[in-house]
Amino acid sequence: MLEVTFYRDERNRFAGISAHGHVDFAEHGQDIVCAAVSGILQAARLGLEHYAGGDLTAFQEAGEFDVILDDGRRDAESIQAIVMTAELAVTQVARRFPEHVSVARERV
Repeated sequence: MLEVTFYRDERNRFAGISAHGHVDFAEHGQDIVCAAVSGILQAARLGLEHYAGGDLTAFQEAGEFDVILDDGRRDAESIQAIVMTAELAVTQVARRFPEHVSVARERV
């Protein structure tokens, strides 16, 4: 199962995203659920990198995805819009494929 977590700080601002595990919906290269979530998270990372001005830390390899946004850019509306859109999209995939994708929300 792929577990995606959206982190918010004490002021309810986006603080990070993590995704760990594998979808295992279909064979590698044929997994449309994995492709959907990966595309959403990749687009969010690219948007955050562009609009956050490099004020983030990102790590990615097979089965692991982490993005942490520095405190100084968390108030930007563009940052919040990117993350809320990603959260909404991943949540929709998880609702459709609950045995393969889970979404959590945590405070940091």
